[in-house]
Amino acid sequence: MRVKICGITNLDDAAEAVLLGAWAIGLIHYDKSPRACPSDEATAICAAFRRKCEVVGVFVNPELEEVAKAVEGAGLTMVQLNGAEGPQFCAEVARRTGVKVIKAIHVASAAEVHGAEAFRTDFHLFDRRGKGLWGGTGESFDWTLLRDRRSEVPAIVAGGLRPDNVATAIEVTHPYAVDVASGVEAEPGRKDHAAMAAFFEAAKAATVPAP
Repeated sequence: MRVKICGITNLDDAAEAVLLGAWAIGLIHYDKSPRACPSDEATAICAAFRRKCEVVGVFVNPELEEVAKAVEGAGLTMVQLNGAEGPQFCAEVARRTGVKVIKAIHVASAAEVHGAEAFRTDFHLFDRRGKGLWGGTGESFDWTLLRDRRSEVPAIVAGGLRPDNVATAIEVTHPYAVDVASGVEAEPGRKDHAAMAAFFEAAKAATVPAP
């Protein structure tokens, strides 16, 4: 099972994620987040690891120019849009930057899962809807809402995942990848390496074979 470790803010945590086999690491480009990654650190992380895993810039309601500058300046390999960005903006980000785009879908009911199909992005990331929050709630949503999802867009499951529940999430949703931030932290912006290792072990053990 592919794992994305989000909320990386330093080279040490990035290196540990890569060592454990991360498919992707997420660098948050949103100043209001306690896990925001400083621009110089983002550049250093990209330079060190972009050939070893996907380095994803996470944005919330950004200007197109902001995203383009970050991709070009830091060397991001993917963009994740976590706010209220519409399908047209997502398509324009892909066209302008030339990198793959993940659209975060904040789920409260089956309506949001169905509505995700309006976004023809490379991935859909499903997270819990939190009042006034754009992710990072540390809480999960009802995974059974994804059980009957049929889509050509690969799904990434996020929201409240931890070493002790990621296997269940995978078994219910059969995702392309899982995404974790607060579930493997010592504190916001700093990872607990033992928890990261436990998360990878649980995710790997729960891998669901393709039908």
